[in-house]
Order: sequence, then structure tokens, then C-alpha cells
Amino acid sequence: MAGQAFKRFLPLFDRVLVERFAAETVTKGGIMLPEKSQGKVLQATVVAIGGGSKGKNGDIQPVSVKVGDKILLPEYGGTKVVLEDQDYFLFRDGDILGRYTE
Repeated sequence: MAGQAFKRFLPLFDRVLVERFAAETVTKGGIMLPEKSQGKVLQATVVAIGGGSKGKNGDIQPVSVKVGDKILLPEYGGTKVVLEDQDYFLFRDGDILGRYTE
């Protein structure tokens, strides 16, 4: 399924491919939310990472997250990528705001 798509697409340099969490469609009280009132989901799971970027001295700086990490994204930015009818987003490593710990 999605695993096949990632064999054909790998992010370059310091790019990170993420899958956003699904938006909440029902409140805790059981009220259905219309699509327009659902907020933008800022949490995502890392599904693929690039090899890193070159630093000023020529050394490769690795990406700060790893596949499977749960992260916090900025409200705006990223590039939408559709792989096998699934929406993913591509962000630079420096644009990621934080990582959730368990």
C-alpha cells in the first residue's frame, strides 16, 4: 500500500515527508463538526526523511527526526504530495516546530 509509494519517492536533503493526523469530526459531547469548522491539524507522523543537508564546513547535518516520530507542524507551509491517492506533506527539517515524546 503506502509502503510501495515510499520505495518510489524519497525526500532529498533536509526534507521530511509527513502524514497529518485526521481532523476531529465529532466533539467530546458527540456533536458532529462540519468540515469548514474543523481546525487545521498541526500534528503529524514522519513517514520518510531525506539524508540531511550540508553544513557550512561541508559536513552532512542529519535530519533531527526519524521515521515514526510524532511531530508538531507550523500552521502554514509545506508542500502537498499525493502518493497512491493519499495526501502527505513535505516540510524542511528546520520548519518542524517540535517532537512529541511518549
